Amino acid sequence: MQNANDIFSRMPPAVASQLFSHLHENEKPLYKATIETLAKQRNLRPVFIERKPREERFAWMREAVAKKQNDSVAAHLLQIWFIGAHSKLLCDFLDALGIKHDENGTVDELPEPPPKEELMKAIDVCFAKHDAKVVAVYLNAFQALDEEGWPTLGALLVEDPRLRL
Repeated sequence: MQNANDIFSRMPPAVASQLFSHLHENEKPLYKATIETLAKQRNLRPVFIERKPREERFAWMREAVAKKQNDSVAAHLLQIWFIGAHSKLLCDFLDALGIKHDENGTVDELPEPPPKEELMKAIDVCFAKHDAKVVAVYLNAFQALDEEGWPTLGALLVEDPRLRL
């Protein structure tokens, strides 16, 4: 099973830019703390990173977050981004599976894995309503961020070319 940092290493650059743009615009303290943490690891001053052109800065951040040592940072960034920018996607996925959730699409405890057919229908609903690349990142993150994951989803991540990063 892949980790959150692996998702960043395989994430399309355009999706990473969406994620970092959302954090820059809506989660300024987290964005600033992320730059400080990543810069410190490389013995750089944060201002050096902040002065880079936006796309170059985002590419640098994506590369840094993709390192194994930053798995917990990667997981946190993915969670904040999905809840903040894509809660509708989370809700649509969970609704299609009949899983109770709050208004942001978060659940306290996941139920047992659904049958493959139900899961495929829920995934199709998401692809019909949302950006395909974001759906692929979400489902990979959904699987990676749960300690055990769903074996049925794990198999679909390998089988379904739409879900590959």
